Amino acid sequence: MKCITTLNEKSLNLNSDLVKFIRYWIPVIIWCCIICWMSTETFSSEQTSRFIMPVIHFLFHWLSPQGADLMHWMIRKSGHFTVYFIFGLLLFRAFYGVSLQKKSLYLAVYSVIILIFFAMIDELHQSFIPSRTCLLSDVAIDSAGGIFAQVVIVFRKKTIRYYKES
Repeated sequence: MKCITTLNEKSLNLNSDLVKFIRYWIPVIIWCCIICWMSTETFSSEQTSRFIMPVIHFLFHWLSPQGADLMHWMIRKSGHFTVYFIFGLLLFRAFYGVSLQKKSLYLAVYSVIILIFFAMIDELHQSFIPSRTCLLSDVAIDSAGGIFAQVVIVFRKKTIRYYKES
């Protein structure tokens, strides 16, 4: 009987680990796939300008062509920041969900390390695509988005803890 109980406990632990993996890491993996897809020719500047530039011209008809190009560039770079901000949130959530120690600062550092590494790999991937470019400035923007996500999370956790203690 003891052998059956031990076996059931082990299978429950395995199921629990699998559920945790699915719950916390599958969203990260899906987001990585989305980032990789966004790094293809589908989201090159030439492709995005087909639908972004008409909107810019409609909303800001008084802009010069250089101003419209600058706005297109700013929209694309804010996309980098936003995509990696979300990636940072998902990474922290995954580390926090499976971690036994809930030390936010350490988990934020782990998230930033993974995020920066992925941003570098993403830019390297773009260097092999003819319509894309590999830019160190994009790695910096991506990293800034992810780091900002960690700052928001850690600040929020510290603020919540402060108000619970008061």
